[in-house]
Order: sequence, then structure tokens, then C-alpha cells
Amino acid sequence: MFREKKAGTLSGWMMLIALPAALIAVVILFAGAIKDHDGIRAVQSAVAFVILLIALFGLTVVNPNEAVVATLFGTYLGSIKTPGFWWINPFSVKKRISLKVRNFESSKLKVNDHDGNPIEIGAVVVWRVMETAEAIFHVDDYDNFVHVQSESALRNLATSHPYDAHNDGQMSLRSHTVEIAANLKSEIQARLLQAGVEVIESRISHLAYAPEIASAMLQRQQASAIVAARTKIVEGAVGMVEMALAELSKKQIIQLDEERKAAMVSNLLVVLCSDRHTQPVINAGTLNH
Repeated sequence: MFREKKAGTLSGWMMLIALPAALIAVVILFAGAIKDHDGIRAVQSAVAFVILLIALFGLTVVNPNEAVVATLFGTYLGSIKTPGFWWINPFSVKKRISLKVRNFESSKLKVNDHDGNPIEIGAVVVWRVMETAEAIFHVDDYDNFVHVQSESALRNLATSHPYDAHNDGQMSLRSHTVEIAANLKSEIQARLLQAGVEVIESRISHLAYAPEIASAMLQRQQASAIVAARTKIVEGAVGMVEMALAELSKKQIIQLDEERKAAMVSNLLVVLCSDRHTQPVINAGTLNH
């Protein structure tokens, strides 16, 4: 397991001054050696000149929200995450990696929910690289790894929950958006941890029944809404009838036997629960006829 560490660096500005100065000094020494016909000193000066030229390739610039991962002959030297002008071993291989926040929107996936209904689902994942060594060495292509694992986690989430909740307290994809987003983030983060990626946010961006069952499910939703509305209406109507009978009995406006109470309750329920306007019928007869 590779863990990120800080690479050994020197100030690039200091080396930018020191290396050219050393090159000038070596050139002067080489010229003096040639003048004095000192072959050994001339060879030493030439070797030093070549080394100093190679050292110039160690200068590197690190931009904001960027890191440089350095390796030397297959050995991980470390990462440079501090923006600026730096010098590092010129023989090292330097690979740049972006630390910027990125977002990925999955395609519309067609899966079966927990109840077996085919649905279409898509998600947006906001992420960034936190551990550069893991992102470079643990996975082949961390960008593609994020895409594949995010869609895999989204599929798993969709199959673990129903589209709509049919029981009280049941978590569904449509009604519990905050909880579903938190679960999706946790699952994606667990999958991307080995790639050194931090998931900042994840949320469902598209959710719908598959076209082949969309009309049937719409009728089902409408029927459920009608049943729920009727339930509320009946509960309210029963309360109003109960209150009306209690008030009539309390104020002794009229005395009704059980048969007429039943008739009154029936009439009131018809009036209160009907989805159409009722037509009043005036009884012009006596109290009992």
C-alpha cells in the first residue's frame, strides 16, 4: 500500500540562481584548463558542466490545485502539493495530477428497484483527489475508476430500495431523497477509498419509471392518492357527523330514535363524502312522514 508523503525539494528560485552561476564557473575553469593544457582538470570541468546541465531539468512548477508525483527508477520519492517553483531530482519521473473539485454525471441507468419494477435512474457525483500516491499507483485510471464505481454503487442502491414506499416508515427512492443521497455518498466513498478519492457530494439527478410501465405506475399513483384523499374525507365526515349528533343531543333540539339516527348519519355521509354537489330534498310532511 502506497501512502502519500512529501517529496524532498529545494527552492527553484535558489537553484535557478545557483546552477547558472555554477555553469559559468565551470566554463571558466574549463577555459583555464585548456589554456594550461591540464587535461585532467579539463575533463573534470566538462563532466561537471554536463551534470549541472542535467540538474537544470530538475526545475518544476507546481500550479494551484495541482500535485506532482515523483518516482526514481521505480521508487516513489514523494508528492509536491505546495504551489510554487521547486527543484527535485532531475532523474525522477514527474507525473502531474489535478486536485481540483470535479463532478461526474452518470448516464441514465435502467435497473429494477427493490420491488422488481424497471426504473431509470441517474446521479451526479462531486469528487476530488486527496491521496495522490493512491490515485496513481493503486488504480490504473482513477478518472475511469470513479465513473465505473459510481455507476455500480448507483445500481446497487436502486435495487436495494423501492421507487415508492407502500408501507409506513419504508425508505423509498422518491420520498427519502436526503437519506438516499447520504447512502449513495457513503457507498461510493467506500468504493473509491482505495483510489485516494474523496466524495464531496452525491445526489440523484434523474428518477423515473421505465417507459413501458410509466403509464400503469402513473395510474397506480393516482389511485393511491385518491384512496388517501378519500380516507381523509371519510375521517373528517365521521367526525362532523359525530359532532352534529352530539350537539343535537346536548341542546335537545330534536329527539331521534335509532332508525332516524341511522338515516341522518347516512344522509350526512352522502353529503360530506360525495364528489359531486348534492341536491337537497325538502320534506314538507310531518315529523314522522
